[in-house]
Amino acid sequence: MRPSAFSTAGFVIVAGISLLGATATQARPSLYTMTCSEAQAVVRSRGAVVVDTGPNVTRRLVSNASYCDRLQKTKPFFGKTTDNPQCRIGLRCATEQMSAE
Repeated sequence: MRPSAFSTAGFVIVAGISLLGATATQARPSLYTMTCSEAQAVVRSRGAVVVDTGPNVTRRLVSNASYCDRLQKTKPFFGKTTDNPQCRIGLRCATEQMSAE
C-alpha cells in the first residue's frame, strides 16, 4: 500500500514542528552550567537574552540599559556559575518603586 501525498505532507509538518520545539528549548542558554566568563560573554554578545539561571528558573538579562524600558533602571545580576558562586553575569531591568509622599 502506497502512502498518500496528504499523509506524507502531514508527517513532514509534524516532524518540522517537533524540530522547531527542540531548537527553541536548546536556544535558551543554561548559565549555571557555564563558567563565569562564558556566561558574561553570552549576555554581552546577545545584548538581551532569556537564560536559565537554575533548574526551572529563567531570567531576562541585558548588557546595557538600552535593552530596558525607558522607565526602568539596570541592576547588576549575580548568579552561580561552575567556577564562581557569585558571578556578575550581566544586568537586569528593574522598575523603581514610587515613594508615597
